[in-house]
Amino acid sequence: MPSDDSSAAKRARVPQRSPQPPRFIVIEGPLRVGKSTLARILAERLHARRIYDCEDNPFLADFYQAKPGAAFRAQMYFLLERQKRLREALGVEAPGPVLSDFLLEKDRIFANLNLNDRELKLYERYYEAFTADLPAPDLVIYLQAKPEVLGERIAKKASRDESQISPEYIEEVARAYEHFFFRYAACDLLVVNTSEIDFVERSDDLQQLLRRLQDPVKGTQYFLPLGSSE
Repeated sequence: MPSDDSSAAKRARVPQRSPQPPRFIVIEGPLRVGKSTLARILAERLHARRIYDCEDNPFLADFYQAKPGAAFRAQMYFLLERQKRLREALGVEAPGPVLSDFLLEKDRIFANLNLNDRELKLYERYYEAFTADLPAPDLVIYLQAKPEVLGERIAKKASRDESQISPEYIEEVARAYEHFFFRYAACDLLVVNTSEIDFVERSDDLQQLLRRLQDPVKGTQYFLPLGSSE
């Protein structure tokens, strides 16, 4: 009869698997925080298939002008389009990772901010029906920034519709994102504070972030580049 020591030695010789790199990555954050830029760069570096967020919502202009019913129409269009894009991309068997410009749950963040109680109740029924079988990502990269920083970036690059966004609304959105991700536990999460950095304009900031992403993220971790005063 073999000894326990012999069995333990055999187990010790079994090579340990290295952590698998994330296959489904999401980049999320409020308006003008740098999501699209980082998604483009990472998709190129990782040779990933990219899922683009919806940027052609026909009801968005009416929403920014506060027309009655526009918020619900805009939110339902976003929900339908976003879940459709995820299904199309994730339903295809293909090599390499998938990188999304948006987290589907962010749709709920804006629904809770912008819809009244009756609209939200109806929206939630559609949300549950459309999203029940969609997989969670393996990694979310949450880009955050102070409301005043977001306001400056919006003012610098805003479209005509975005120029109507009030500082109060920007603060509400930033606070809602922070609340949501403070409790987020669906997958690994890397929180990147971009208030003191600008990886869109400064190459050094971008390179630091790319180096950080070469290491595995486990649970919720935070990234503050060297030189940040935060």
